Amino acid sequence: MSLFGSESLGITLDSVARIIQMALTPVFLLTGLATLLNVFSTRLARVTARVDQTITALTAAEPDAVEMLRDQLVDLRRRSLALDTAVILAAAAGAATCMTVLLLFLGAFGNGSVDRVLLWVFGIAITCALGAIAAYAVEMLMAGTGIRAELAHGSRRHFLRHRDDT
Repeated sequence: MSLFGSESLGITLDSVARIIQMALTPVFLLTGLATLLNVFSTRLARVTARVDQTITALTAAEPDAVEMLRDQLVDLRRRSLALDTAVILAAAAGAATCMTVLLLFLGAFGNGSVDRVLLWVFGIAITCALGAIAAYAVEMLMAGTGIRAELAHGSRRHFLRHRDDT
């Protein structure tokens, strides 16, 4: 059975189905990357809110607390840079994944070979995705280190005292 005269071009229904199946595999990666971007943007919003709180506290702080609040702002800046890196790498991975799908279609219907380019583009997508996850892990480690430092210096001790009083 001819699909819009495609048999005269050497394209069969089976080959079209195979191309679509191959193109769907990178789409699952794209879905995962979209979820990661959502997590990264939520985390970045929390860091931004924390920066706003720290700046507000800095304007009304006593002189002995100013240095600690400035250190917190430096730490929050580092965390935001790690999250920015994660977002950029995840977006680049998404773009490379979309390019992979496009190359699959072009390779199937075009006369030229795109095998090598396809391999490189998909490799870039995976590398960027791994880089985004690594940048997010760095930010999480910075957040955990900051919380432990605050507990050690007493700025969050009121939570511990309240828990010990019960």
